[in-house]
Amino acid sequence: MSTEDFSLMDGESLVSLDQVQREINKYKKQHEALLADQKILRDGIDNNNNFAKQFKKRSEERKASIEDEKKKRTMIIQKEKEKCRAVQDENAKLQAEILKVKEELHNLDQRNTSLKKQTEISTAVPERRVVFRGSTKEGAHAVSFDVNPHIVYPMEGGTALITFEEEDVAQKILNLKDHLVQFGDCTIKVQAKPIQFLVPSYVEMETQVCPRRILVSNLPKEEPEERVLDKLDIHFSRTRNGGGEVEDTDMLHDSGTVVITFVDDNIAKGLSDKQDHEVDFGKKKYKVKVTPFLNGEISQMEICDSVCTCTVLLTGIPDIMDKDNLQDNLEIHFQKTANGGGEVEGIIYNPPGHTTLALFDEDSPKDSWSV
Repeated sequence: MSTEDFSLMDGESLVSLDQVQREINKYKKQHEALLADQKILRDGIDNNNNFAKQFKKRSEERKASIEDEKKKRTMIIQKEKEKCRAVQDENAKLQAEILKVKEELHNLDQRNTSLKKQTEISTAVPERRVVFRGSTKEGAHAVSFDVNPHIVYPMEGGTALITFEEEDVAQKILNLKDHLVQFGDCTIKVQAKPIQFLVPSYVEMETQVCPRRILVSNLPKEEPEERVLDKLDIHFSRTRNGGGEVEDTDMLHDSGTVVITFVDDNIAKGLSDKQDHEVDFGKKKYKVKVTPFLNGEISQMEICDSVCTCTVLLTGIPDIMDKDNLQDNLEIHFQKTANGGGEVEGIIYNPPGHTTLALFDEDSPKDSWSV
């Protein structure tokens, strides 16, 4: 190679080296730029990873918080449901109590209405004539209404009832139990037994005014019963007298009053409100009194054993003679003190094969009076 050629090559080489150097610098800058970008990317990735970790941690914490809140809400809802059930149960109890109170109020209203009706008729009682006979009475029971016992006792055959004036005598006869009674040449053995009854010791009645019946009192005693019933029927069947169609008339002989029953239930109240009515009996007019008729129903009753202290039941009496003679012999025997007897107030004998109904009334002093 010649020197000229080397010089040329050397010049070209220099140009190439410069270009290479520039290329190297350019690529070096690109490399540096890429390194810088990589660093930025790595930093970004690291940041993203940190953010992802933080996000995951926060997500887990939030999830745990949500689970806790959910559990709390569930517990709260459960408690509220229990409260609702308790309120519903309480409401049901209150509703039942309200129904019970309403029923009691209804019963009280009915009772109040009944008492009002009874109050309305408290001054409208059947007219009864009374007289003072010189007797007096002291104590808390001076004014009272008495209910007298009226007991029907069926006697078996071959028995007798004997009443003594003194309780001690009756008790002595009962204590002896067996008695030998002489009938001429014949002697019979009878047994003495006490008389016991089941009687009411307490009676409570519910009363109400009958809408179809009236009670008529202060009736003329000089008129026959049939005429009284006919005249009352005619008078109270006329609408101009405030009456209506009469279904039945019934005389109560123990009180001397008449019960009139109407077909309709809107007649009786108007007549009882007026009370005094003038009834034409033909030759004369009489003023009668009309009061409400009460229907009574026993609402409560208590019973107890009652011993007839003066009366003794004699059993085992054979049919050995006629009734009257045997009864007289029994009375004679039990009147004698030697036989344990005493003064006999009454006696009745029922022969074998017969039935007799004995009537027991209240044992009270003869000079006592009840109004």
